[in-house]
Amino acid sequence: MTVIYLENYGMEIAGYLVAGVDAWLNNPVAPHEASGTSGMKAALNGVPSVSVLDGWWVEGHVEGVTGWGIGTDLGAESNLPIGDPEVDSADADLLYRVLGEKVVPLYYDDPDGFLAVRRTAIALNGSFFTAQRMVSEYMDRAYRGAIRPRTSG
Repeated sequence: MTVIYLENYGMEIAGYLVAGVDAWLNNPVAPHEASGTSGMKAALNGVPSVSVLDGWWVEGHVEGVTGWGIGTDLGAESNLPIGDPEVDSADADLLYRVLGEKVVPLYYDDPDGFLAVRRTAIALNGSFFTAQRMVSEYMDRAYRGAIRPRTSG
């Protein structure tokens, strides 16, 4: 397996990445997922996620239908520090199990089934999880009452 770190990741690089992948791996340490826009962008382009069940993926995840969930809740449900070897090892084992037992066999052995997951990622996730919805919900839930309209005078 090859892992590449991309410095200065932005819109131009993102366009190339999304166009060239079959599954979007997102593995932040739970519960530290940010807004999840990369997974949303992938779904909009027919790329299912293989992601930690955190952030937007808690809502968008339908196992084997929109993508696949990975990881444990060891880090999220405990006071273990980020980078704890026990959590990292368990999460890595689950990642390889999901890839080896679910994602890769579907991709190679049932291309039509994998295509159905891609289509469902667009239909369910791509249509519902958008930056517009995210900003609207932030405004409504997080900032309601905190932002007061300006009045002249």
